[in-house]
This record gives sequence, C-alpha cells and structure tokens, in this order.
Amino acid sequence: MVDSATELERHFLNRSWRFWATVAILGILAFGALLGVVVIPVVQGMKSGVDPYTAICRALGILPGSPARSQSVVTKLGQPVSQVVWTPNILQVLARANPERGRAKVQEVCAACHGENGVATAPENPHLAGQSGAAIYKQLHDYRSESRTHEIMTDVAKSLDESVVADIAAYYAAQPKRDPVPSTLAESPDEIVRLIELGDPGRNIPPCASCHRPGYGGPIETPILAEQNAEYLVRQLQEYATGKRRNDVYGRMRLIAAQLSQAEIRNLAAYYRAGFR
Repeated sequence: MVDSATELERHFLNRSWRFWATVAILGILAFGALLGVVVIPVVQGMKSGVDPYTAICRALGILPGSPARSQSVVTKLGQPVSQVVWTPNILQVLARANPERGRAKVQEVCAACHGENGVATAPENPHLAGQSGAAIYKQLHDYRSESRTHEIMTDVAKSLDESVVADIAAYYAAQPKRDPVPSTLAESPDEIVRLIELGDPGRNIPPCASCHRPGYGGPIETPILAEQNAEYLVRQLQEYATGKRRNDVYGRMRLIAAQLSQAEIRNLAAYYRAGFR
C-alpha cells in the first residue's frame, strides 16, 4: 500500500514538473515574441515616425521596410545604363543605312573632331575609321539618352535625327583602317600580351581579345580597339574604373577596369595604339 502511494505521488510530481516546465517555456516564447514583434518595433517606430500598426506589420514581414526607419518614397523611374536593344528592326535599320548620306552629315557635324575619314584630329578623341557600325550606333544613342555623357557629344548626338545615326555609323565603319606594323608589338610587356590574349582568371578578367577583336564572338556593340588613340583609351578605362562612365551593359567594363592598375591601363592603351602607323 505504501509503495502504491509513493508511486502515485511520483506520478503527480512528474506531471506537475512537466506542466510547469511547459508553462515556463511557452511563457519565455510568448515574452520573446511580444518583445521582438510588438515592443521593440513600436518603440523603434515611434522614434522614426512609423505608427505602431505599420511597425508591427513590418516586423512580421507583412509590409516592406524596417520599423526602425521611415520608408523612403522614390518617384524617379529607374533607367537602364543603355537603352539600345538589338531588335530585328534595329538590325534592319543598320543593314539599310546609307553611307553616302552619312558622309554628308559627317562633313557637316563630325569631321572637325573625328576627321572626314575617321582619323581623329586630337589624341583625346577616338578614331572611328573601320570601327564597328553597331558600336558607333550604340554610343550615339547612349549620348542621346544621356546613358553616356560628354561636354560636346551629348548635345551633338541630340541634334541628330535618329534616321541619320545609322548612316553616320555605316559611313565610318566603311572607312579603311591604317597599315598595321606587327613588329612594334614586341615592345609590349609579356604580362600585357597575356592579359589581352589569355586574361587573368585570378581576377576574373577575361581576355581583351575575346570581345574587342573582330570575329571573336563578342557582343555586337563591342568596339574594336586596334588603331585607337592611346590617350582616349586611358581616359575611358579610368572612367569605367571610377564609375564615371556607366553605359557598359551589365557593368562588364566597370568590373574589369576597377581591377586594373594604372600601369596596366597605360600599357594596354599603348599596345592597341603601338601596332599601327
């Protein structure tokens, strides 16, 4: 009889312990939830001008934003870095472009800086002779949309009728390139040649030639770098590196240029300029 009473007492004690342990755990959880979802968000919201209901809903994930700060309201529409889209219609525009009509506009507007035959009159301006027509078309459109800006080119591009842009691109693309002098390439450091031909996998830098050499399968808008003014190339790489120039699709050139040293930038520009008269 005594053993039965003791066993029964133990049973009730165990049940009592489990009950109060459960109550304690649930109480801690409830207190934590109350503190994390109600008390702290409401206090934070009061300090930042957020009403209690919104603060609690944000803490629960029902509404976007943080209860600790006011949600900023953005009214400006986001714009892509370049608004050129290579649709079949745009490709047809390029295919039907009239180089002779482009020549007339070049003589009127472009020749003063880029030369009638696409050879720039000043080292800070790019040569356009033999450049990719798609590259010239894209850059002019980027100037028009202000995806790319320049103290002169932005206004010049905006003054052009859209139908003329493809004609100018076709005219310059048809101009002959200058004579190559391969022997001068021997002056380029081996590490620069490797960067151009093989890239630098350790820095996730692809070979320059994989995009900027004609016929290597780069994006259609990629410019040809051979025969370019070194001063122009240096400035463009520096502006990509600092983010001043931002019209590269997917930020490719910004990511690459930001990893180049100033010496590499100068030597790359010299390589592409050195190989030609």
